[in-house]
Amino acid sequence: MVAVALLMVVFAVVLFAIERIPMEVSSLTLLVMLVATGLLTAEEALAGFSSETVMFIFALLAMTQGLAATGVMRLIGLRLTAFARFGPRTFVAAMLTAVCVCSSVASNTAVTAAFLPIVIATAAQVGVPKGRLLMPMAFASMLGGTIFLFGTSTNLVTSAAMADLGLGPIGFAELAPMGLPLAAASIALLTLFGGRLLRARDDTVDDAVADRDFVAEAVLTEGSRLAGKPLSRVTQGLGIPVVGVVREGRLLPPEPGHRLAAADHLVVRGRLGDILKVRSLRSLQLWAELVLRPDRGSHVVVEAWVPPTSALVGRSVRRLRFADRYGLVVLGLHRHPALQRQDVMATVERGEPLRAVPLAEGDVLLLSGPEERIRHVAEEGDLAVLGAVDYDRPRYDRAALALLIFGAAVATAGLQLVSPAIAGLAGMLAMIATGCVPSRTAFRVDWRIIILIASLLALGRAVEKSGAGRAVAEGLIPLAEIAGPRGVLAVVMLLTVVLSVPMSNQAAALVVLPIAVHAAMELGVDPRPFAIGTCLAASCAFLTPLEPSAALVFGPGRYRFADFLRVGTPLTVLAVLLLTFGIPLVWPLEAR
Repeated sequence: MVAVALLMVVFAVVLFAIERIPMEVSSLTLLVMLVATGLLTAEEALAGFSSETVMFIFALLAMTQGLAATGVMRLIGLRLTAFARFGPRTFVAAMLTAVCVCSSVASNTAVTAAFLPIVIATAAQVGVPKGRLLMPMAFASMLGGTIFLFGTSTNLVTSAAMADLGLGPIGFAELAPMGLPLAAASIALLTLFGGRLLRARDDTVDDAVADRDFVAEAVLTEGSRLAGKPLSRVTQGLGIPVVGVVREGRLLPPEPGHRLAAADHLVVRGRLGDILKVRSLRSLQLWAELVLRPDRGSHVVVEAWVPPTSALVGRSVRRLRFADRYGLVVLGLHRHPALQRQDVMATVERGEPLRAVPLAEGDVLLLSGPEERIRHVAEEGDLAVLGAVDYDRPRYDRAALALLIFGAAVATAGLQLVSPAIAGLAGMLAMIATGCVPSRTAFRVDWRIIILIASLLALGRAVEKSGAGRAVAEGLIPLAEIAGPRGVLAVVMLLTVVLSVPMSNQAAALVVLPIAVHAAMELGVDPRPFAIGTCLAASCAFLTPLEPSAALVFGPGRYRFADFLRVGTPLTVLAVLLLTFGIPLVWPLEAR
């Protein structure tokens, strides 16, 4: 059965490396194959889905949705721009530290997703190309997972597997003595040399790589508290991406110190969330809604595409008298990046309003109005409705409550006052009950991760049950004669890092863990340092953008695979060296 188990490990590596096969399909295929080959019974293969660890990971992901819905991470990110006054490098260090701290107790993927629009919006303001910020930000979120047990699902599944192997679970802060210096050294490396290792990219045409960007026009509402205040109150304080200010027919550059006047029109360019966020503000409003359609009680927001055959091509919203003709207002306009500067911004630079921009084929309009008028537009054929836009305003008034609930749930689980799964589920239900997050949003977790982890727990069980882990470990013993136990530990961690390239972090850790434990036993030393090394090395998958946090920034940063190798290789070398020499100091390699 050893050969069969090893073949299943190879099968899993190949299966997860084929990107065309969905991850959840690969996971379930692996489960079926483990039973079909006789390595596990059906009950053993499906036991992962009833695992307390899997349930806690689900609850943790759901509670992170609550932190995002109440704007906790966004509020933290917006405060970071204050560090820009001390120079770009200070801002980068502060941003990476904040991301690392947040991801030490929350899902690193969720933290990266929350900080992504903030970093993009503030990059230009602090004079740093976003391509030099996004990859280090993703790496900082991954490093945060090395500090506390709940920082990443990799720690949780490794802890559960260690308990199954008789080593005892990982303590809540057990990783911190090694995770903190690892994170600090890596952040220092990224701050000092990350920008030099990353080539500067042109940021003027990359906004639509990851998502459509719209240009809209906003004005100060009557009695707005922003009148007389500097523009930085809008760009940095509210996080609204303003690219220009139109005053008396002239376009002014978006200088942070520019004092706003009641008659100013702000040209906003950003993603859907940036544009729709203006609708939720009291001191600022989209010009189209404020002037043309002040009553939007039952209105919906949709995206509509201008087809080549449309009668709207070449005609502006003002010339069409769009609101009178269709009963709808145009909140924003998206145009292909190659044409953006040529038409839209050129019109604005002449001091004309956005409604004077001639529409072109392929434009996407952000429309607001009654549902029946939307249907009428779709039937006429001049616009193709792409779909409704769902936007929930951050519930900032419940941010402190969400943070309190999250902290209480994590502390209760960490102190083992109750079952971690029950503590997590109670925290999730408390967030829903108190209105921190709608139930539909709380359950909007990536279920593929749940299926993946349950399947990989089964694979680790098969490797252990068949004796394959012991067999591979025996092959590593000759290394001890050359480099000693510390050298074998380094090889085990390098194997984990290499396997994390085609596989997920969790998969790499669960595959290598039995091998690491048996290698330590064959050497006659304590297996816990080897298990801890495997866990920490799994969070150092910096070589490719296949880790979820890295994948999130791959498009917006306009990176190539070579960029991850250029930055990830020295970071990986640093991490493996620190772990090789540091782990035995914290968890001694004592003879058993």
